[in-house]
Amino acid sequence: MMHRHVRAAALVAALLGTSSVARAQDLEPRAYTNTPVGLNFLVVGYGYTSGGLATDPALPIEDAHLETHAALLAYARSIDVLGLSGKVDVILPYAWLSGSALVAGRPRERDISGFGDPRFRLSVNLYGAPALSLEQFTQYEQDVIIGASVAVTPPLGQYESDKLINIGTNRWSVKPEIGISKAFGRLTIEIVPGVVLYTENGDFLGRTREQDPLFSVQGHLIYALRSGIWAAFDATYYRGGTSTIDGTSTDTLQESTRLGLTVALPINRYQSIKLYGSTSVSTRAGGGFDGAGAVWQLRWGGGL
Repeated sequence: MMHRHVRAAALVAALLGTSSVARAQDLEPRAYTNTPVGLNFLVVGYGYTSGGLATDPALPIEDAHLETHAALLAYARSIDVLGLSGKVDVILPYAWLSGSALVAGRPRERDISGFGDPRFRLSVNLYGAPALSLEQFTQYEQDVIIGASVAVTPPLGQYESDKLINIGTNRWSVKPEIGISKAFGRLTIEIVPGVVLYTENGDFLGRTREQDPLFSVQGHLIYALRSGIWAAFDATYYRGGTSTIDGTSTDTLQESTRLGLTVALPINRYQSIKLYGSTSVSTRAGGGFDGAGAVWQLRWGGGL
């Protein structure tokens, strides 16, 4: 059996983050807006990616081309955190992945499906977005919002060390993040720096893999209409994530820039649909891919 490994993951509407590359390349506009306390959100999504997203740069894999179909189920609730608006959410991804690559100069193909690593996140708006009831929220107008979040991803997804493709990561990751949002009438500008921190993977082809932090920043230009429709031009840049195998550093520095577009369309006061697409502009070490998808959202509670 070939002792080579391709780690794969799915990215759906910037909510999935089961790979280090996908996590750093999040494109999630309006993550730090204010929301009335007590609202619940059920999210069902589908996403498609094609390219080199799943290639693990810690391995000698060449000419990788992988296609991922992914589904997600997520739940979120807006909460009051000592008078500040906040949100808790959990995301459960499932992915179907197929692709080919040259492994040690020989072609290999594989199809696989399974659950990805779930993600749990807590976010709090620290300035400019107080906790409000639905009635109070009708009088609220955004100016500057400063928020922070921390996302934790446990290693619960599909992972087999003797297989070429995996969807889970076999390690914990934590992503602290800061969000800054400024409204200019219907136009909003957001800047969101963050970093992904990893525990070691002690079953990486029978070896131990460690990875440096992966730093990122995303930006969004968002324009909202009175009808509830909004659109965002998205961009992200990340750098870092060099891997060490059994104490030996590898030439796996990751660096990439992506651009994207997101459009949200309300159906009624309880439901909406979000469409998105993104592409790599520049990339290093296997992070280039194109992606598109759709998310349906149902909301209830909070006096809605």
